Amino acid sequence: MALKVVEEWFNACAGCEVSILNIGENLVDLLSELEFVHMPFLIDHKYYGQTGEGTQVEIPEADVAIVSGGVRTEEQKEILQKIREKCKTLVALGTCAINGGIPAMANMWKREEILNAIYSSLPSEVPAWLDRVYAIDEIAKVDIYIPGCPPHPQNINEAINALLKGETWSLPERSVCDTCPTRREKKASSGTTKRFFENLTFSPEESLDTMRCVMEQGFICLGPVTRAGCRGDSDAPRCIRARVGCRGCFGPIRKGAKPMVDMMSAWSSIGLSPQGVPDRRALLNRFIGAHNNLRPLPKR
Repeated sequence: MALKVVEEWFNACAGCEVSILNIGENLVDLLSELEFVHMPFLIDHKYYGQTGEGTQVEIPEADVAIVSGGVRTEEQKEILQKIREKCKTLVALGTCAINGGIPAMANMWKREEILNAIYSSLPSEVPAWLDRVYAIDEIAKVDIYIPGCPPHPQNINEAINALLKGETWSLPERSVCDTCPTRREKKASSGTTKRFFENLTFSPEESLDTMRCVMEQGFICLGPVTRAGCRGDSDAPRCIRARVGCRGCFGPIRKGAKPMVDMMSAWSSIGLSPQGVPDRRALLNRFIGAHNNLRPLPKR
């Protein structure tokens, strides 16, 4: 019997859904074992009945719910709670669902400040906003986390196959640095922190293991505090393959970690000054603004 699946997206860009499609040929085999009963991305299933006759959100019962995106509105909160009620297993897909992602950078401002900046008068059609962007595990219990912006298709494939076998799935608690092949000397080449628009020193003709560690070259790289898993079967993490520092999109290595504090320590350990990093609060919490990691600061 096929696994019944609910797929939903909230405050996100649909990159997670594209990653599902990027599973590629293996997705053809998976589809014969999955029955999607609710998926706004593909299926015209209305929340309040097909003709709008309902008075409460209707979500079909399912074995698994896969949810991408953080929770910004009262409507999204209600739909998520109904999904949790109707589905046996809840999967958080992508960094927005797990840590708020880029949309949760809005948590640096009060809701009223954002709305007043966008609208001269608030239209009645705009769904009521919550006070901030929430990760979905702040609203409902999550069983499986598949991080990434976007998640790696291989991880999605492995997680779905585990569910088909009645098993759970998770990434190991390792850092991006643990999977990075670049050469390290455990000290920075200078005490100056460089910006992203400057170029790394490397030879494009040579392999990655001959290139010096990005952070030791003085560039911001969040590899020490970011969970590994973006490289799949390749030889290096995705950003490193592109010869840039890790942006941190897979989120903290473990639940409850504070990357901003840990990153300060990593910089200091090789002789870089954290004071030289502009806008540290936004930069180091860029993908993890939920869970109160980003909030409005008191006015001075």
